[in-house]
Amino acid sequence: MNFSNITGTKGQIMRFYGWIIDIIVVFLILVMLITLGVAFIGVLYELYDALTNLRHEIAIQTLVISILSVFILIELFRTFTDYLQFHRIRMRVLTEVAIVFILRDIFIGIYGHSLLWQDLLALSVLLAVLVTARIASVYFTPDKNSTE
Repeated sequence: MNFSNITGTKGQIMRFYGWIIDIIVVFLILVMLITLGVAFIGVLYELYDALTNLRHEIAIQTLVISILSVFILIELFRTFTDYLQFHRIRMRVLTEVAIVFILRDIFIGIYGHSLLWQDLLALSVLLAVLVTARIASVYFTPDKNSTE
């Protein structure tokens, strides 16, 4: 955040606030890196389990769920790194995270044969709204020189 144009005590407080937020976001990025590493190790374990138990559908289903969960973590990680770079959460990135999350739920439900048609319809409508929001966020991007 650029608080260099604010002077006096208010400017010092705002600069301190920006510094604290940056430290918190960097800490969250480190936590996300550790979580991503642990999730990747979990995927490798699930892969080994699926390869040794090829006839067990549960092992393969668990592997698919783990891989899709790692993709969600990657998208969340990108959200945090974008915040650190731009000092705002960009609507495009946030909608992409939500789209990946909804697609994960749809894939899990369809793969596990546990998704009712009403749930699929509701998730599809939500997905359509999120895709529309993502398109709108690309179409209506703020100026690079904008401070808001």
